[in-house]
Order: sequence, then C-alpha cells, then structure tokens
Amino acid sequence: MGLDLHGDPIALTAALVDIPSESRSEKRIADEIEAALREQAPHFEIVRSADAVLARTDRGLPSRVMLAGHIDTVPAAGNLPSRLADGQLHGCGTSDMKSGDAVFLHLAATVAEPAHDITLVMYDCEEIEAAANGLGRIERELPEWLQADVAILGEPSGGFIEAGCQGTLRVVITATGTRAHSARSWLGDNAIHKLGAVLDRLQAYQARIVDIDGCEYREGLSAVRIDGGIAGNVIPDAASVTVNFRFAPDRSVDEATQHVHKVFDGLDVDIQLTDSAAGALPGLTAPPAAALVEAAGGQVRAKYGWTDVARFAALGIPAVNFGPGDPNLAHRADERVDTAAIAAATDMLRRYLTG
Repeated sequence: MGLDLHGDPIALTAALVDIPSESRSEKRIADEIEAALREQAPHFEIVRSADAVLARTDRGLPSRVMLAGHIDTVPAAGNLPSRLADGQLHGCGTSDMKSGDAVFLHLAATVAEPAHDITLVMYDCEEIEAAANGLGRIERELPEWLQADVAILGEPSGGFIEAGCQGTLRVVITATGTRAHSARSWLGDNAIHKLGAVLDRLQAYQARIVDIDGCEYREGLSAVRIDGGIAGNVIPDAASVTVNFRFAPDRSVDEATQHVHKVFDGLDVDIQLTDSAAGALPGLTAPPAAALVEAAGGQVRAKYGWTDVARFAALGIPAVNFGPGDPNLAHRADERVDTAAIAAATDMLRRYLTG
C-alpha cells in the first residue's frame, strides 16, 4: 500500500520515516511521493527533477505559497523503523524533517478551497554539500517552479515561525615564524604563540545583537579549529586557526568579511576566506508573510543557523522556517517528534492556506 495523503499526518510521518532516504538514496521515497500525489492530488501539475518531486496548482488566485521540504536524512543510527511511544514518534528523520514533509503533503491533498495557489517542492540532497542540493538544481533547470509570494520551509522549528536565517563564513587565519630546535627555542619564532593574539581578540569579542522585524538575531565569532606543530622537539614555523562568523542577515557576505578583517586588524597574520553563505532577512512585512504570522498567533523568532530559506531570499521571495520538529533533536540517535506538534502545525497551516 502506498502513502495515504488524506489520512492522519502522524501516520503519514511514520510512513515516510519508514522509507530509508539517506542523501543520494532518495529514489524510492521520491517515487512513492510522486505516485501518491498523482493518485490523490489530481488538481496539481506534477513534474519530476531527478529525485525531487514538484507539484503546483494554477487556480489564478492572487498569491502563491511555496511549501518546500527536503526528503533526505542523515545516515540512520539504528533508529529505523519508526516507533510510537508516549505521544512521541521516534526514528531517523522524524524531526528533520519528515514530519514537516507529511504536513505539507497532507495539506496539498486535502485543502479543497485554498486562498492561495500552492507550489509543493519535495527535494533531495539537502543534508550534504551545497553543490548537490536539489533546490540548486531546480533553480538552474526549472526556475519557473521557484516563483512564489512567500516560501515556507518545513525545517524543524518547534512550531514557531523561525524567520530568515543567519549568514555564515569561515576564514583561516595563519601565522608564520621560523623553525628551530626546541632546545634552542630562542633561535626560532614560534608561529603557534602568535595565534595567542588572535585568540585574545576572540575571547574579548562582543557579539552584536540586532532586531529585524521583531526577530532578535545574535551574532557569534568563534574559533572552530586550530592547526600547527611539526614534532615534539621543533619550534613550528606555521600555525592556523579557523574562525566561523555567524552574522545577522542585515550584513552582506562582503560586509561580514570586512568586519572579520577589522576584528583582527594590526595582527601579524594572513586571513583567507574559505567559504561563505549569505543570510536571509525575515521579510515578515510582506503581506503573505504577515498573514502567516497572524495565523501562527505571533509565535515568531529568529532562525539561528543557515537554511535553504536563504536560497529563496536570494530570489526575492520572503521565506520562513516552520515545522513541527524540535531542532535540538535533529540528527540524534534518539530523534523524535511530538505527535501533538504535528497536529498543531497541520491546523495552523490549514488556517493560513484557507485564509
């Protein structure tokens, strides 16, 4: 028996979880989602993009809402198949984010008179490197499918609307010196010691807190890796520290990079940007997004971390994270979702989609 989109979204979550779908192995779950939509949601136009399934209505309504969810998971940790106990559904992907997928699929099939046209995007390869992300492929090959007035990404958010997301960048800060025998250390110049000044700057750093559309974003500048040393009797001539900056979405990547350079200005080090991704402004003042906030009873907070809402923001689409899962339980061996949260998320989104 295939997926029942018209039934209980809690049961649908369990059915989705019971289909293993580690990144790059999503064909089976995509096949089942596509078959279920074609049979149970005939009012949708449906296309397939590799292991992503896209569906949309065309009722000529004044606004379009995109419901987007990734169907892949991290590798299972002995937590399949799903099991239900004490109001908690346990299993790989329950929180991140098959419960969100189930809510979206159920509503796509059961909302008979929506106030908005709906685009549904169930995509692959979100949990691995950005180059493989199914949304990126869809943007390149089927860009017309990513047009909407607001996008809702079903990432776990504890039932809150988590608006926008932080940007992120990493730099490698390298100090150089002169190699010498440690028994004659005065003949060398210890590169590791020079990193002490970098760590002092990080220790003293006062992170900025900024309010955007009523959402409080807290920044963070942190050392996440140190490399250096040659042998137990050698003064090292090179050492580096990798620094991650999580920045509020009112900064661009260029502005954030300039800020990091300013923090370490005057030190005898080299700073190289290794990767970056822009954040996403919450965009909650746009009418479709404001209506979503109203339907959620004003339960809104900033998103800490980077998610694919940034991809939508780059396309000029206000985007939020909203899912029944708890982000603190994602990727854990004891990953689980509260079944009451699935029901509550379904009810809230139904109110929004029906106006």
